[in-house]
Amino acid sequence: MQVRPDARLERILATLALAIIALISLANVVVRYVTNASFAFTEEFSVFLLVVLTFAGASVALRRNGHIRIGLVERALPKGPRLALVLFQWLCGATVLVLIVWFGGKLTWEEYQWGSLSPGLGLPQWWYLAWLPLLSALMLLRLTQQTLDRLRGRLDDEP
Repeated sequence: MQVRPDARLERILATLALAIIALISLANVVVRYVTNASFAFTEEFSVFLLVVLTFAGASVALRRNGHIRIGLVERALPKGPRLALVLFQWLCGATVLVLIVWFGGKLTWEEYQWGSLSPGLGLPQWWYLAWLPLLSALMLLRLTQQTLDRLRGRLDDEP
């Protein structure tokens, strides 16, 4: 039986990020056309929201088994070695995500302690950085869920 895995929280977050980017970009274009000046906050917020969109979208793709990978070796292996390969893939991905969570959390904490402000709007820099370890932790959760589904045979190796 195949399940339809979902990452609802990340889907909603990615949708909101994309909608807000579109709205503030459109508003900026209209204001610039009418007044010959633009909003100062649009670039800083757009970059931040693009990062949120990227990590949230990657989390959804992980949960839905939609990341690009070469499955030729997986399909060629017998069941035992294939499961070991799936675990090795999880270990590699989890290692990277744990490092991002750790160092992203450390950077966020340091920025909070230092009171660093963003260059464009002067907002606390940690407001932007806090999303890096949070969304990486969600990606780690979704990677683990996907791997468990694949090991249990509840998810095809091909999306």
